[in-house]
Amino acid sequence: MSNPQPPEPPPVIRCENVSRQFPDGNVIALREVNLEIARGEFVAIMGPSGSGKSTLLNLLGGLDRPTSGAIWVDGVKLETPAQLDDLRVNKVGFIFQAFHLLPTLTACENVQVPMFEGPLTAAARRKRAIELMEQVGMGHRLNHLPTMLSAGERQRVAIARALANNPLMLLADEPTGTLDTATGEAILQLFEALHREKKMTLIVVTHSPEVGERAHRLIRLRDGRIIEDRIQSA
Repeated sequence: MSNPQPPEPPPVIRCENVSRQFPDGNVIALREVNLEIARGEFVAIMGPSGSGKSTLLNLLGGLDRPTSGAIWVDGVKLETPAQLDDLRVNKVGFIFQAFHLLPTLTACENVQVPMFEGPLTAAARRKRAIELMEQVGMGHRLNHLPTMLSAGERQRVAIARALANNPLMLLADEPTGTLDTATGEAILQLFEALHREKKMTLIVVTHSPEVGERAHRLIRLRDGRIIEDRIQSA
């Protein structure tokens, strides 16, 4: 008698008829979006300005809630404030175009910020932060303030911070938007290494065709709807 196959893990994200309407100006940013993203996928979300890209990313990361429809992350339907808090703290790492580093903290201290509410001691937090800084090629800039770092270095610190709590997925909003071509390429290579070596789920909102081409799956939005969803050749 053959052994039963283990059940398939749930998709890391499932959206069912998700819409988001903003009362100010009566703007409908997303319209009945249905979407599944599997564990370990590298997904690029593209579309013109105002197509709903950042709105969708904010909903997936628990920064906002849909007007209608439902979102599941790791098999859990997001319904309560506590679930959203748990998602933001423990399951999602955010990377923003503007970096959002605290100017009075060193690079190493910035990486520790997501760990402040966790169980680690101060020494363990610093050890973890140093390991992450070394992982993103910033071990030599531990004690530098953000103002002493280049844009590419600040983005690397932001990536290390996003990894602090070993998240289920990384969400990045225009992560190369303010970077020059060479620095943007270095950041893309870092993303690819994280995806390859850690099997991490990456969801990247971008205007850049170069970034979009590097993802394994491309989703295009227009006027709040998905108009294209395709797997790209490796």
